Amino acid sequence: MDTAFRKIDIDAYDEDAFLESELFEPDPRSPAHVLNDAKQKQTSVRSLLAKGDTAGALASALEGAPYGPGVDEAKNLTLQSVVSILNSTKSTEIPNVVRSLSQDAQDTLMKYLYKGMGLPGWGDVSGSVLLGWHEKLTEAAGTGCIVRAMTDRRTV
Repeated sequence: MDTAFRKIDIDAYDEDAFLESELFEPDPRSPAHVLNDAKQKQTSVRSLLAKGDTAGALASALEGAPYGPGVDEAKNLTLQSVVSILNSTKSTEIPNVVRSLSQDAQDTLMKYLYKGMGLPGWGDVSGSVLLGWHEKLTEAAGTGCIVRAMTDRRTV
């Protein structure tokens, strides 16, 4: 039986197929610049956490999140920063921290929560922490936050 037909890329013959580059605006920064920004942000987040400013640290980590191709190392550094903030926050502080974020930052946080849940073994964070943040974020931002995070083509 001939199975060569299964190896044909049919999207190459479809005029209406979208390329990934057409689905969203590319990040205007170079990959090296994005990585440098992520390293600076990680340092800033650590100092803000040391001062006890959880809301400021989270807002700083979520601002200008790296996206697009070629910035995987920057994405991982930012994810580590966000996870360290999530782990160090007391559960009683979460609602106030979430309410202090802008709508865009809340949507980006939801993306990071889902990315953390998608890691094998949940990475460096426990499931209860991610689910607790998800619950409080959904209460504050509504289910629209989930929909926006799931439909946005810019992945963190």
